[in-house]
Amino acid sequence: MNAFLLRSLPVLLLGAVSLSACAQPPAPAPEGQAAAPGTAAARATAALKKIDPAIKVDSITAAPVSGFQQAIVGGQVLYVSNDGKYLMQGTLYDIENKRDAGATALAGMRKQLLEQIPLKDRIVFAPANPKYTVTVFTDVECGYCRKMHSEIDDYLEQGIAVQYVAFPRMGLASEDFRKMEAVWCANDRRQALTLAKQDKKVVSKSCTNPVAMQYRLGQRMGLTGTPMVLAADGTQLGGYVPPAQMRQMLDRLKTL
Repeated sequence: MNAFLLRSLPVLLLGAVSLSACAQPPAPAPEGQAAAPGTAAARATAALKKIDPAIKVDSITAAPVSGFQQAIVGGQVLYVSNDGKYLMQGTLYDIENKRDAGATALAGMRKQLLEQIPLKDRIVFAPANPKYTVTVFTDVECGYCRKMHSEIDDYLEQGIAVQYVAFPRMGLASEDFRKMEAVWCANDRRQALTLAKQDKKVVSKSCTNPVAMQYRLGQRMGLTGTPMVLAADGTQLGGYVPPAQMRQMLDRLKTL
């Protein structure tokens, strides 16, 4: 849950909001583009700014349910009434399609943000002919990140390419961040990442690197812990997911 909500709202409306049919939400406006003055989106944005003037709204579009705007803020989906008077936070469940309607919008936003990370800035482990590719926000210190990487050959055997991006969970001023910079600055990033996750020393080395940028993108996606595993369409598969189970999840996702 976002800090601004915890600070500013005395009560959150939690729980599921049902609807009998749900269309795909429209694509979000380009980043940084303000909602047109006088529109429902502008009123909803203004309402959020009343809660916290410093709030950054990543996306605001008409919600799948009439009378509301759907806002993405810090990786969370919120619903604000068109008149700007009411805010809901919770699950908007699409009964017909049996899914969280907000998750679809959030996945779309995450997919757009992932496109800002070029392949050269990722650390890639891939089989010869991958069936699927996942992006994993990882940290060299967290236990489940280390467990996942210890099974990297099993993911490859399942036909899954793993593209790592950095999320030093202790923050940009931490020793964790410096270790991850050393990994991304190493001549052999794959080897350096493996060593770091085995708690072995990686020679400290500075260079122009994408660690801070990737960390900030993770924050915008609502990442609060590592690992965070994302499918190619931006759907979050979970944190640590065993290799065979991940393959099953990707197979199911393909049929949706």
